[in-house]
Amino acid sequence: MELDALTNSHPIEVPVGHPGEIDEIFDAISYSKGASVIRMLHDYVGEKAFKEGLCYHLDKFKYSNATTEDLWNSLSHASSKPVADVMETWTKQMGFPVLSVTAEQKGDSREVNIKQNKFFADGVSQGSYHWQVPVSISSSANPCESVASTLLDKASCIVTVNGVKPNQWVKLNPGQVGFYRVQYSPAMLELLLPAINDNSLPPRDRLGLQSDLFALCRAGLVAGPDVLKVVEAFGNETNYTVWNDLISNLGGVGAILQYSDCYPSFQAFSIKLFEPIGNKLGWDPVEGEGHLDALLRGLIIGRLGKYGHPAMLAEARQRFDAHCKGESTIPADLRSAVYSTVLKHGDGGTLDSTMKLFREADLHEEKVRLMRCMGAVSQPELINKVLEFSMSSEVRSQDTVFVIAGVTGSLMGRELAWQFLQDNWDELHNRYAGGLLFSRLVKATTDSFATEKSLKEIQDFFAKHSVPNAERTVQQSLENIRLNITWLSRDANNVRVWLQDNKY
Repeated sequence: MELDALTNSHPIEVPVGHPGEIDEIFDAISYSKGASVIRMLHDYVGEKAFKEGLCYHLDKFKYSNATTEDLWNSLSHASSKPVADVMETWTKQMGFPVLSVTAEQKGDSREVNIKQNKFFADGVSQGSYHWQVPVSISSSANPCESVASTLLDKASCIVTVNGVKPNQWVKLNPGQVGFYRVQYSPAMLELLLPAINDNSLPPRDRLGLQSDLFALCRAGLVAGPDVLKVVEAFGNETNYTVWNDLISNLGGVGAILQYSDCYPSFQAFSIKLFEPIGNKLGWDPVEGEGHLDALLRGLIIGRLGKYGHPAMLAEARQRFDAHCKGESTIPADLRSAVYSTVLKHGDGGTLDSTMKLFREADLHEEKVRLMRCMGAVSQPELINKVLEFSMSSEVRSQDTVFVIAGVTGSLMGRELAWQFLQDNWDELHNRYAGGLLFSRLVKATTDSFATEKSLKEIQDFFAKHSVPNAERTVQQSLENIRLNITWLSRDANNVRVWLQDNKY
């Protein structure tokens, strides 16, 4: 959804003017958005009609060709719903809607007013867009079920949800099946906070709620402090998937705040948020725990380690030293967390030890893990050493891009990786031009900047170095940088004040 909110996005169905565009178009929009829209369609027509429609379609067109419209017509035949009319608004125009929602209590019912607009990453409306949106609503009485639904086929509508008391919440898009963002009124959002805090709101809905808020904040539709207030409600979160997305979103904010003076306060805020679940999980597995608990442990330890949590850092160093000496072995699901923690807060000796582990590793999986963690180093000379290592004969050509991308998590690493790309442009271009890795390399080394100086440098560089097969990626990166600059100037001071007022 992040990519599809940019003005440099494209529809799922897109004409190809040049063979070189094909690889670039097979991106997250073609695959992930395509799959998400099919999932939304499945929910809209229902399991039974979806299966019957597919069977009808396969039987009707066996031994012959079929078009996208033929599939929609088959599903319409089985469901008696206007599938073609609905789906054309999702596959033939780029982007997706944001549904702005307000509610009014009417006795024991809640009148929900829904308005649709195209969601733009910069929050600025451009042109006229319209979707036919299958909308479902859940409530605190039935958090896992749809208690009301409608097809929003015009600019706005009102849906009445029965059996909702004044202190109960209602939420759009239960299960996050619909491909749209939701912007709630402050009053509606306030009612949802206790359900986040006590985990009575289902995990997918908790994930979707915070994901929407971060996107709305980036677009300037919600203030940064309002998002952090909601994030505080996730203090009792235990679900791996929710944490994974929340940490990714917080990481995006942190990457921009590195260009401000409130980044240390943001780190303190993050540590306080992650500490309870980190203490609960500990370092060692508990008998009977699931694999997601093991994944969550590594995720949380890695994040606390990144932000310099003293106890986590000390334990990571102790375990890393013992691992290097052969006295004990770090469990595989904790290795990335330990490696990245000790490297970020370590010195040249730590990097040397990591490279020794790399050279002695038998499994390629372990080599990849070590390579990707090396970029966590902080000192300029060590970052440059990792970048030079990425181009050495020890690193396979297809892995070089991921080593370079690994250093871009820090402000200093970002600057040095961009310089490294320019200095080694001819070799990197010859290696990867025309393939998917080249677009990944361009994106990794460009789109996290947040200064006008960097924006101009990148614009000027690609004005002189044509990249036909990655032109869309370059434009998306430039758009992201502009968004970062805008967010920083608009929200950083408000976030700083909120963090100070809340003693972070």
